[in-house]
Amino acid sequence: MRGIYSHSLHQAQPRAEPQRREPDRARLQRLAAWATATTLLAFLVIGLGAWTRLMHAGLGCPDWPGCYGFLTVPGSDQAIALANARFPATPVIPSQGWPEMIHRYAAGLLSLSVFGLAVTAIRHRRRRTPESLRLPLGLPLFIAGFVTLQAAFGMWTVTLKLWPQVVTLHLLGGFTTLSLLALLSLRLWRLSGRAPESGSGPHPTRRPGAPASRGLLACRPWLHLGLVLVSLQIALGAWTAANYAAVACVDLPTCQGQWWPEGMDFRHGFDVTQQVGPNYLGGQLQTRGRVAIHVAHRLGAATVLVYFLVLLPVLWRRRGSYGLGGAILLVAALLTGQIGLGLANVLLHVPVPVALTHNLLGAGLLLSVVHLAWRCHHLPEPRPLRQHRPALIPRRAAV
Repeated sequence: MRGIYSHSLHQAQPRAEPQRREPDRARLQRLAAWATATTLLAFLVIGLGAWTRLMHAGLGCPDWPGCYGFLTVPGSDQAIALANARFPATPVIPSQGWPEMIHRYAAGLLSLSVFGLAVTAIRHRRRRTPESLRLPLGLPLFIAGFVTLQAAFGMWTVTLKLWPQVVTLHLLGGFTTLSLLALLSLRLWRLSGRAPESGSGPHPTRRPGAPASRGLLACRPWLHLGLVLVSLQIALGAWTAANYAAVACVDLPTCQGQWWPEGMDFRHGFDVTQQVGPNYLGGQLQTRGRVAIHVAHRLGAATVLVYFLVLLPVLWRRRGSYGLGGAILLVAALLTGQIGLGLANVLLHVPVPVALTHNLLGAGLLLSVVHLAWRCHHLPEPRPLRQHRPALIPRRAAV
C-alpha cells in the first residue's frame, strides 16, 4: 500500500509543474507591463527635457533639486522676494521655472519606477522559479545605477550653467535610459510568452520555429551598424542643441548660400575643452563653429538616410514570414518623418512644436531600430549539419 501511494505521488508531481508556472507567467506579464509603462515615462521625460531646452528654461531654477530653495516655483510675492534675495543674479521668472520643475518631477517619478523594478527583480530572484521563467537581474540593476548617474548629470547641468559637454552627455543618457528600458520590456514580454513569435505572420510560408534564411541572418551586423549610425546622429543632434547651432544655417539645401560655407571651423565647433564658469544659456561659440556643427549634423542625417535606403529594401526582400514587415516599415516611416521635420526646422527657423516633435521622433526612430535589431537577433538559426562518422568495425579476435 505504501509503495502504491509513493508511486501515485511521484506521478502527480509533474502535473503540478505547469500549474505552478501559470502564476509565474502572470507575474512576468505584470512586470512586463510595468517596464513598458516605465519606458513610456522615459519617452515623456525626454520630451519634457526638450521642451525645457526650447523654452530656454534650463536655468529656470538656479539650484538643484529644489527651485530657489523651494519644492515648487515661488509664486507668492513673499516667496519671490525671498528667492530673489537668495539668488540676486537670477531673478524668478515663473514661465521658465515651471518647465524645469515639471521635468524634474517627471524624472523623479521615472527614477522611483526604475528602482521599483530593480527591487522587484531582486525579490523575484529569491523565489523558486523555473529557469525559463526567471527574471533578468543584471539589466534592471544596471538601469537603476545608470539612472542615478543620469540624475547627477541633471544636477551638473544646472550647477555648471548648461556646460555643453555635460548637457550633451545628459541628453545621451536620456536616450540610453530609454533604450535600456525598451530592451528590458522586450525581454520580459518574451519570458512571459507574449512576445511576437517567429512564423506568426498572416500568411506564413514557414512553420513556426523554422530556421531563418542565411541571407536574413547575414543582415544582423549591418543592422547593428545602422544602430550605431543612428546613435552617432543623435549625439550630433545633442551637441547641436547644447551649442544652440540649429539656426546657424537657415536655407536649404545650401548653408548661408554656399554648399561648403567659407570660414566654418570644425575645430572650434567641436572643442570639448570649453571652460567651466560662463553661463552657456544661448551658447558661447562663434558663428564659424556653430555653422560647422550644423553642417556636420546635416551630413550625418544624409549618411543615415542613404544607409537605410540601402539596408531596409534588402531586409524587406529577405524578411520571410517572421513578422518583421511591420518593424521594417516603422523604421522607414519614422526615418522619413524625421528627415522631413529636420528640413522644416531649418525652413521655419526652429519653431517649438516642430523642434519638439523632431526630438520625440528621434527617440522613436532609435527605439524602432533597437526593436528591429532585437527581433533579428532572436531569429531561429539553422542547425549545423551533423557529420556522420563511419562506424568502426571491430577487429576479429586473433585465432
